[in-house]
Amino acid sequence: MLGLLAGPGYVVVSLTQALTREGFDLTRHAWSLLANGDLGWIQMTNLIITGLLVIAGALGLRRILRPGIGSTWPPRLLAGYGLSMIAAGIFRADPALGFPVGTPADAATMSWHGLLHFGAGAIGFSCLAAACFGLARRFTADRRRGWAAFSRTTGVLFLAGFVAMAAGGGHVAANLAFTAAMLLAWAWLSSTMWHHRSSTTH
Repeated sequence: MLGLLAGPGYVVVSLTQALTREGFDLTRHAWSLLANGDLGWIQMTNLIITGLLVIAGALGLRRILRPGIGSTWPPRLLAGYGLSMIAAGIFRADPALGFPVGTPADAATMSWHGLLHFGAGAIGFSCLAAACFGLARRFTADRRRGWAAFSRTTGVLFLAGFVAMAAGGGHVAANLAFTAAMLLAWAWLSSTMWHHRSSTTH
């Protein structure tokens, strides 16, 4: 299932840039800011490819889950998240908080593409959280209580992390909370797809 590659690939490419690009601070800057500057095309491509992989994973998951609870909406919601990542890659976030180097630390203007980037993120993150809750229902129906709890917890913490980041204005605690929530969500998505893939081979 191609969706298995989405999370690890996105995280590795993003962290590699975050640790090597001048001026980027993991404690203050969201990964989407990496789409700016001379090397911004790397993160834009990363977002688009990851989105395509998530959509491919959603299509595969839909086939595996049929029939039954969670076979329709969770895959659709995951596909919506994939589409939002593609949109976020096309419409990049505005430079902010001193990144890229030369950007004023107090830059607060929002361009049309920055607005579309934020809108795509809000829609996509909502889709991802809803998919967590939808698959939790499927796991409950299958009597996979641990997986159901993992899914619900991921959905709640991811939404909380996104709200913290949106309201935090670049504060360290808010940005780190969202980064942790994002890593949790990718871990959930990859492990969930691996679980369903494995269940079809036994």
